[in-house]
Amino acid sequence: MHNGDLIDLDITGVAHGGIFVGRHEGRVVFVPDTLPGERVRVRLTDTRKKAFWRAEAVEVLDAAPERRPHVWAAASIDRAPEERAGGAEFGHIALDHQRAVKERVIRESLERVGRLELPVEVRSAGADETAGGTGWRTRVSLHVDEAGRVGPFAPRSHRVIETPDLPLATDAIARVAAELRSAAPGRVDLVQPADGRVRVLPRPDGARTSGTVEVVEERVGDRVFRVDATGFWQVHRLAPVALTEAVAARVEATAGELDPEALHLDLYGGVGLFAATLADLGGASTRVVSVESDARATEHAGENLAEWVGARAETARVDRYIGRLAADASARERERLTRGIVVLDPPRAGAGRDVVEGIAAIGPRAVVYVACDPVALARDLATFADHGYRVDGGVHGLDLFPNSHHVEAVVALRR
Repeated sequence: MHNGDLIDLDITGVAHGGIFVGRHEGRVVFVPDTLPGERVRVRLTDTRKKAFWRAEAVEVLDAAPERRPHVWAAASIDRAPEERAGGAEFGHIALDHQRAVKERVIRESLERVGRLELPVEVRSAGADETAGGTGWRTRVSLHVDEAGRVGPFAPRSHRVIETPDLPLATDAIARVAAELRSAAPGRVDLVQPADGRVRVLPRPDGARTSGTVEVVEERVGDRVFRVDATGFWQVHRLAPVALTEAVAARVEATAGELDPEALHLDLYGGVGLFAATLADLGGASTRVVSVESDARATEHAGENLAEWVGARAETARVDRYIGRLAADASARERERLTRGIVVLDPPRAGAGRDVVEGIAAIGPRAVVYVACDPVALARDLATFADHGYRVDGGVHGLDLFPNSHHVEAVVALRR
């Protein structure tokens, strides 16, 4: 068969990345915009590989009971595949079933990649149910093409899709986005921090980064965190609170009362969110180090952690920092590290073998891993297991990205 051919498929599985799985004459076919239990008509788009093909769904022949009208008309299967907006891959699935699908993705990733069988639960971050999982994004990136069109990309392409609405965004961001007009080709970031005012941050192609960066404030309960408007912060308006609570709960369940005299680490620490979580658990004198490679984020982390006399922030690549610590720590530091907690929140690629082995070498009493990619999580957990750390209490998933395929997971490991 060739690209462009139409075939009918029974969808039986789900793959990481918002892609679903069918088989044609024994060959795996990956296709978006459907879900297990459906029969669909698809158009083949990539038949180069012997192991699998890719396709695009063009018609639902037999719908699954969990299918609903898409929350975003611009991404609906009713549109031609090349005209569908990307970023809401699960918007056609009932919200509670989205979480069941995400549980399946995590569980199957653990089994396939990590050879691990663990209990998995994915729950809501809260306040999304009545809105159908919409209105939560406080940060949105849109693209501008050569013709001045502004909008998201179509999936797996650089084709800009103009759309009158952004249902996953907050109302304020959606209103500002609707008023955007043509600009230089590139990207436009929309950011709504805690003060509620939307910042519009153009990023034209080829433009040099300005030396002046606006600093905004974000709130987690009564605590204020300073962060660059262009810097990293969780996009769901409730995510920082939900993740802070989840990390604190895992620390307490696995390690009990935090020892303020031990040495605790917050790796990939950003502006200090989880370092503050640990310091809150241990009290004013808690010894905690936030490690982050971005110097601007580390600068903010130092300010955000200033109320704790034992807290500090260091600018370093995590792999190098951990390697030096494992090699050069004094006997006193090693003893404190073995009583400490390590929290890590790595990027999508995961921590990797060098970092995991370095953490195991310093021997903390417990590790809390915050993951945004199930496959990377499975790989890293398998490495931890090889070095004597076992998962304690299963995998706690948080649906911080409803109507998309993304999911966050928090896992505690005990030495």
